[in-house]
Amino acid sequence: MHFNYLIVGTGLFGATFANLIKTHGKSCLMIEKRNHLGGNVYTEEVKGINVHRYGAHIFHTSDETVWNYVNQFAEFNDYINSPIANYKGEKYHLPFNMNTFEEMWGVKTPEEARAIIEEQRAKEGITEPKNLEEQALSLVGRDIYEKLIKGYTEKQWGRDCKDLPSFIIRRLPLRFEYNNNYFNDKYQGIPVGGYTKIIEKMLEGIEVRLNTDYKTFLETNKDITYDKVLYTGPIDEYFDYKLGQLEFRSLRFENEVLPEVDDYQGNAVMNYTEREVPYTRIIEHKHFEFNKCKGTVITREYPAAWKPGDEPYYPINDERNNKLYEEYKALAAKEENVIFGGRLGLYSYFDMDKVIAAAMEAAERS
Repeated sequence: MHFNYLIVGTGLFGATFANLIKTHGKSCLMIEKRNHLGGNVYTEEVKGINVHRYGAHIFHTSDETVWNYVNQFAEFNDYINSPIANYKGEKYHLPFNMNTFEEMWGVKTPEEARAIIEEQRAKEGITEPKNLEEQALSLVGRDIYEKLIKGYTEKQWGRDCKDLPSFIIRRLPLRFEYNNNYFNDKYQGIPVGGYTKIIEKMLEGIEVRLNTDYKTFLETNKDITYDKVLYTGPIDEYFDYKLGQLEFRSLRFENEVLPEVDDYQGNAVMNYTEREVPYTRIIEHKHFEFNKCKGTVITREYPAAWKPGDEPYYPINDERNNKLYEEYKALAAKEENVIFGGRLGLYSYFDMDKVIAAAMEAAERS
């Protein structure tokens, strides 16, 4: 058997690439180490609710080309991401906007809110932030930092904010208007029926082998040939970690089906920003699709230290890891007929629209 491409991974990058090269008349075989399609955007129906198995995925973009492309495969609803922060039972709207400021200080005008923030920033007197804590205090002041940033960030990264580099928070948008829309993009929504249906439609007519590890496939399928490889797995794993291992943060998900509860928290995403609560957020999946069915499903999301064998989620793009990635990138450039893509292949966190756009560009070049 011969194919133009062997595609490793059925996430958004691999699926988009496969779909487009098929329209160009090229053949491909896809392999996937998991037992399902879609990578981290995989959704599974549980009790009539589409559950985001690997954390909340809200599609948003200002790229009309990408928006038109994904709308071939699904109808998107008009869901607007408006998370709530829960600090010791106090509730605050996100992102930081006039609702947040009124809830925190009782202010009624943008002028009052600006005055409090500027007073707190000036009181800190930080001109050259040396760590994440100082960076946040210099941007938003003490109250917002202590209640809405500190605990959440320390849980997310597993380290004290004083021990985290300042570049992790380059800016913290402050909206002096009553606007709870987390994203500024023109287009936003959730695919009706879940993301898995998008991937399935993208891959119609394409052979996919699940539960198939790349290295094992190479060893056991000598009769299958191909011209090129698209690899969306970890770039250091591709090279057998010969230069060392890139670091990630991982996540653990605790799902709970509540058949007797129709609405657990009144919102799709609630962040828990105090350090003492071990999870960073609770996701109530039915709110993504305005589902009115009986019962509900919630997911508690726990940040976790990563070790080889765990699922990698967030690249730790500090100086050491970025330097190591550049060394792997140089090796990758010497690999003939191999394309590296996706967040693991490029060791970078991407929003979904950016993944699709990059895959579209890669397909055009191929």
